[in-house]
Amino acid sequence: MSNPNEDAFAPALDAHVHLFPERLADAIQRTLTAATDWEFSYRTDRPSMEATLTDAGVERYVALPYAHKPGIARGLNEWLAEEAAGSERLIPFATVHPDDEGVDEIVREAFVAGARGLKFHCPVQNCAPADPRIEPALEVAVEYDRPITYHGNTAPMYENDPNVGADRFAEVVESFPELRVNCAHMGTYEVDAFVGMAREHDTVYLDTTFAMSTEAEETMGFDPSSIDDEVFVELSGSIMYGSDFPNIPYPYRAERAELLGRDLPEETYRDIFYRTAIEFLGIDG
Repeated sequence: MSNPNEDAFAPALDAHVHLFPERLADAIQRTLTAATDWEFSYRTDRPSMEATLTDAGVERYVALPYAHKPGIARGLNEWLAEEAAGSERLIPFATVHPDDEGVDEIVREAFVAGARGLKFHCPVQNCAPADPRIEPALEVAVEYDRPITYHGNTAPMYENDPNVGADRFAEVVESFPELRVNCAHMGTYEVDAFVGMAREHDTVYLDTTFAMSTEAEETMGFDPSSIDDEVFVELSGSIMYGSDFPNIPYPYRAERAELLGRDLPEETYRDIFYRTAIEFLGIDG
């Protein structure tokens, strides 16, 4: 049976997509499979990904790179900028590794080349959100008025990682109050604390990636229904839709089905599926 609210999804902006060169994309998926037993079926080249996203009703998407070791960020940023030049849908972010030389210059070059923001995967890159090694990058983001998306939460396998969690994320919010920052995955497994930060700070955003999927309980032991509808209504200007596509072990439609099943107000859906991301990105709608 189709969801009666399905029309509320499109046109959507997916704020959390991963596009990498093929060999790196394959390596990332192998690593995830080894750690979780997840299996992936979607192709990872841009034309195939964009065909799936377009068919699903996604008008634009944010591609989030992250450098897992020093020395590769500049090449990843350049590659993604080239991919973006060939697409009307792709909004590129940039990456930098905390142990790179000239962290600030790498980020500045990427912003000049068109990167709309910056991505850090704190567990993979072994850095806290306000790590002193990346402070020069954060300062450049402030200078260019560019947002940052962090994997700064403990889900799905980082509960013992010292770099993530609400307390560590609060450090960057306090140190860089003018910086727009997004914590992926609704801040799971500390949703209440992250929701509280979004409620208190206009510059704090959350994306729904993985946490609000109909498969969230099976894939990462999180029950989406534990977040009340009122949270999305109250904070629709701080919450945006994301998917983690193509690194999802379930059909793309499952990523939005739980939210659409809630029968939220139309204005709330428009915020979550499009308008909040536009504001976070600082681009024209």
